[in-house]
Amino acid sequence: MKQEIFHGTTILALRHKNTIVVAGDGQVTLGSIVTKHKAKKVRRIYNDKIITGFAGATADALTLSEKLEEKLERYNGNLTRASVELAREWRTDKYLRRLEAMMIAADKENTYLLSGNGDVIEPDDGVISIGSGSTAAQSAAVALLENTRLSPRTIVEKAMKIAGDLCVYTNHHITIEKIDTAQ
Repeated sequence: MKQEIFHGTTILALRHKNTIVVAGDGQVTLGSIVTKHKAKKVRRIYNDKIITGFAGATADALTLSEKLEEKLERYNGNLTRASVELAREWRTDKYLRRLEAMMIAADKENTYLLSGNGDVIEPDDGVISIGSGSTAAQSAAVALLENTRLSPRTIVEKAMKIAGDLCVYTNHHITIEKIDTAQ
């Protein structure tokens, strides 16, 4: 019997106008069936100073989130150092290497995409996304960013709506977290 695979999600991060906004949809899909509509895939960690969003297998993503928090504790909240160390361990550890997830992590200064290939990618233009609807969400966010004067939160909300309209693995139950970076 073939094992069912959980699909989907869209996570979008936007750094603009002294704000970082991270959003994720709530849909969990098992095969061709939506099994959950309101999953929370975006959360705050490390004393609410860092926002993470994940796409992929839920247990794998939660394991990675816990590992990132351990690294943050070890490196006194230095997101860059913690991200690099997590990516290195994720790529080389026999158990972690099999995890099927991606993560976005952001704090007041940095935004990173983390993957099991050892990637720690910082976006050039302040916009980055992961998951099945990521292309739609990121494209919409960039277009809105370049052609409107909307607030960062409104840009993210509209971009996630577009992703939810286009991607069958993304819904309109959105979780949004933001940090004011001006302080």
